[in-house]
Amino acid sequence: MRSVPLSESGPLVRGDRVWLRVPQMSDYAEWAQLRGMSQEFLRPWEPEWSYDELTRSAYRRRLRHYQRDMRDGVGYAFFLLRNGDNKLLGGATLTNARRGVSQSISIGYWVGAPYSRQGYMTAALRILVPFVFDTLGFHRLEAACLPTNEASRRLLESCGFLHEGLARKYLKINGLWQDHLLYAAIDDNLRS
Repeated sequence: MRSVPLSESGPLVRGDRVWLRVPQMSDYAEWAQLRGMSQEFLRPWEPEWSYDELTRSAYRRRLRHYQRDMRDGVGYAFFLLRNGDNKLLGGATLTNARRGVSQSISIGYWVGAPYSRQGYMTAALRILVPFVFDTLGFHRLEAACLPTNEASRRLLESCGFLHEGLARKYLKINGLWQDHLLYAAIDDNLRS
């Protein structure tokens, strides 16, 4: 297992436009507001929201889950913030870490409706991918997206991910088991 440099509250990943850090309880109000105003925008791309999705108690449970995953080295959650004003723009999660001979991890991400198609998630992935390889020590970063999510496909391809195939009925999104396109970035490919 590789150790991760931590601030007082977890890893920080800094870039020119944006930075990423571990979610905190103090983020609740801003997170709930952004997710609430973005619900219809996000609905086609995400699992169904629970009845209490935006409550403080659900957020607290989410944070405990993130902290446990980080402590155990199996996942890392980040909020995406804009440099300058530290405005919350979205988030990214690294999950399903597999060490040993695999050295792979999966990524998921979201951006709030007011900040979509402004290059923020591209900026985030461009700093997060090297963090995954150089700091966390993984060899392979996997992603999946719905075939109809053209913005996500373009994002992944612009950040060095290669399309590897189709997983039928891969994830339950918006209440339905849906096919997903599989992508991966491999450390060796990005360095050559």
